[in-house]
Amino acid sequence: MRVPFPVHIPLVAATGFAVILFAVQLLQGTSLLFAICSFLFIIIAALAFNLAGGFSRPSGAYVFFYSFLGVIFGLIWKALLGERADSNLLMPQLTIQVFLGGITAMLVAVFISRKISLRRGVLQNIIPESKMQNATVGCMVTGLAITLIFMFIPKGSGSLLSALNQVNRFLPMAMILGVIHEIRKSGGTRSLSPPVLVAGAVIFLIGLIGYSKEGMFTPILCWFVAAGSQRFRLSVQQVVGGGALVLLMVLFLVPYAQIGRNSEQGSFELLSNLGQVRSQYNATTEDSYADSAQGYYNSPQGFADRLQMISVDDGLIDVTERNGPFGMAPVIAGFENLVPRVFWPGKPSIGYGNVYAHEIGGLPEDDTTTGVSFTPTGEAYHIARWVGIFLVAPILWIMLFTLFDSLCGDTRLSPWGLLLTAYFAHNAPEGLLGGVIYDLGFGAFGILVAALSAAYLMPVVGSLVKGPEKTSMLRARLIQPRSRIITDSPSEAS
Repeated sequence: MRVPFPVHIPLVAATGFAVILFAVQLLQGTSLLFAICSFLFIIIAALAFNLAGGFSRPSGAYVFFYSFLGVIFGLIWKALLGERADSNLLMPQLTIQVFLGGITAMLVAVFISRKISLRRGVLQNIIPESKMQNATVGCMVTGLAITLIFMFIPKGSGSLLSALNQVNRFLPMAMILGVIHEIRKSGGTRSLSPPVLVAGAVIFLIGLIGYSKEGMFTPILCWFVAAGSQRFRLSVQQVVGGGALVLLMVLFLVPYAQIGRNSEQGSFELLSNLGQVRSQYNATTEDSYADSAQGYYNSPQGFADRLQMISVDDGLIDVTERNGPFGMAPVIAGFENLVPRVFWPGKPSIGYGNVYAHEIGGLPEDDTTTGVSFTPTGEAYHIARWVGIFLVAPILWIMLFTLFDSLCGDTRLSPWGLLLTAYFAHNAPEGLLGGVIYDLGFGAFGILVAALSAAYLMPVVGSLVKGPEKTSMLRARLIQPRSRIITDSPSEAS
């Protein structure tokens, strides 16, 4: 099978799936209004994804990860568990209407951004294939050097190292460039090379040491989007092996990351007792459910609890109805935060997710550092109710989609677009509106640095490390069977 990289979801298939879920929800006792809104959410999400160009554009990736990881996965899992979709929520009818309003506003934002975005991305084809191998090595070496520097020199707020950390995308970039190059060079028979393996291993180890689920899964995601963009074909053995690897990570490394953040034990000690760590994680999760910190499901579901934002936003929406809207301060602070600290030494740190969690009552009063995630839609409703949903959020989305689609263009021809795709897997469903604003500034600057350095500087670094690029590699690719290489043309994505 080929690694999926959809650029279009057939509306008939999306409608059929939505109808089946609608019928199952009604049979399980879900209210008619909630089921109708769930049905419409799925249809409008598919329309927005298709209109954006699917995964061939950064905006399409954003729509997919927001809708699937924010809402759709939770609805599917509830149905599989045989639970009413509107159970365990404080404001079920309003919550699903907020999500429906949000995806409708996102569809409008995609429509407008498609009208004003550049047809061809500014950064789309700036790196020739002849330089891709050395660029991969250069990104890997630079990423390793920066990682070593950060290990021994603290990153002070407002320092040069702190600024460097904001734009450090070199190791994920090495993985994406390396996978694309290896697939093209081999005619579609291989996807891994030594630089890819080294970069992926370092990213994984950093996530492992830092108890970061995002860090540990990033190598898999980078490989997946790069291989998918080239329509790489997997054997049955590879599919089974990859699935088993992901399952083991979910069963053991996700509990390790969750327990490790609050444990006095070292990472080595926890890793040597993963079975015990998993048991401790399950007990802790069950205790949190028993202490009225009820999730969306009737019982703890492990990693599945993290793959939905319905119940999280529901708490924020309930607070909004009880206490009134929060106001526009988070949006204003988000734009103020785009001023570099070097120009504003006393710039305050913002963390409105933590503030909202205190409003809900989910954190101790003295905890001012824990980051709590909500969707952009949940925050939009909290700051200005429906004005936030239908005015504030779509304006920010139009800016985001227009900027990144114009910069990156077709992600199948733009490795930086694939880097954004991997990034949006986390930021789209959990980044709040503040994440959108951050991406408009520091995120865009980081993509520019990654693209320009990979195209012009990293090949030089790579050639100093391994020597000039071998042109025979390019010739070898030209005589490879075309059937193993991507056959879709960019024009077929729209």
